[in-house]
Amino acid sequence: MFEFFFLSYRKGLLNFCGSDVNIHFDIESDDTKYSFKSFENGVFKNTDIITKHPNILKSVILGKKSWGLWVEQYSQGIIAFTFTKDEILKEFDKNNIKIPEPLMKEWDKLIERKKIKINLDYLNELKKRAII
Repeated sequence: MFEFFFLSYRKGLLNFCGSDVNIHFDIESDDTKYSFKSFENGVFKNTDIITKHPNILKSVILGKKSWGLWVEQYSQGIIAFTFTKDEILKEFDKNNIKIPEPLMKEWDKLIERKKIKINLDYLNELKKRAII
């Protein structure tokens, strides 16, 4: 997943997450992959993020946060028939980026949950109006 987030950020597919990430350089600190694992495990929750490769780590973290934001937006657009999942996947394919299987499964589940919620809301609205 590290590579997916890094490449997606560098290719401009996942480069906006709505927040900034400040990372500090220290030659004596951990490498990027270890620092990213620490970030995911919440080690840097209340402290500064420090690594010997701040630009790479920033790219990966922003890519990860962007995925969280954009997968939500992609899902809403797919459900609203604004665009299709294939159109989004083609953009990743054009840039030779493969979305990891766990992220694809999570995305499919999100789309399914959103579809169910919209259908239930619609059904409740029909019942409220005594149409059914």
